[in-house]
Amino acid sequence: MKGHEDLARGLWRKGDSDLDNARMCADAGRALDTACFHAQQAAEKYLKAYLSLKQVSYPHLHNLSALVEICKGEDESFGDIREAAETLTPYAVEARYDEDFWPDLKTVR
Repeated sequence: MKGHEDLARGLWRKGDSDLDNARMCADAGRALDTACFHAQQAAEKYLKAYLSLKQVSYPHLHNLSALVEICKGEDESFGDIREAAETLTPYAVEARYDEDFWPDLKTVR
C-alpha cells in the first residue's frame, strides 16, 4: 500500500507533467484554452501533494480556493496565493465547456 509520501510524489510528478503541457501550449501560441486547463490541473495537484505530504485529508474537488484554505490550516503563507487560485479555478471545468472561452497569450501568461 502506498503511503502519504508516495502519493505526494506521484501527484507532484503529475503536476509537473501538467505544467510542462501548459508551457508547451503557451510557447507554441496554440491551444491556449488547453494551457489554462493544464495550469489549473498543475496547481491542483501541487496543492494536493502538499496536503498528502502533511497527511491532511482533502475533498475530491477542483476548487483551488478551497484547497488553499485547507493548506492554510498547515501554513498561513498559502493565503498569499488565494488570488491566483481564484483565477485558475474556473479553468478546471467551466472554461473547458464554454464555447466562447478562447484566451489570448496575455491570459495564459
